[in-house]
Amino acid sequence: MNALNFSRSALAANLLTAALLGGCASMSAPPPPATVSGDALVGPTGMTLYVFDRDAAGSGKSVCNGACATNWPPLKANATDKARGDYSVITRDDGQLQWAFKGKPLYHWAKDSKPGDRTGDGFNQVWHTARP
Repeated sequence: MNALNFSRSALAANLLTAALLGGCASMSAPPPPATVSGDALVGPTGMTLYVFDRDAAGSGKSVCNGACATNWPPLKANATDKARGDYSVITRDDGQLQWAFKGKPLYHWAKDSKPGDRTGDGFNQVWHTARP
């Protein structure tokens, strides 16, 4: 193989590598299920998220089911969602998926009516605003 053929082969390999890596770079990671607003975690709609003292961190379970989940709707995850960073996905008693932060399931409060509301913070001394 002469030097010119080797250079063409090396150039072609480098161009192929760059094209493949460029395609990977354009693939972005999915957004986190929650973001930080002030000192609180909020869901995709900007509504405050809460944690429940009776949920054991890291258990992979939510103890808020039935009527409780009507008042405290879980932050739902999709079947394609995967754990990332401090966020994990748990399976609820009804089979639905829910996001958890640092092992604690995340919920909305049905009585919050707009982004920024935190009317569930301290409710019955067992519900608290989720904090980063």
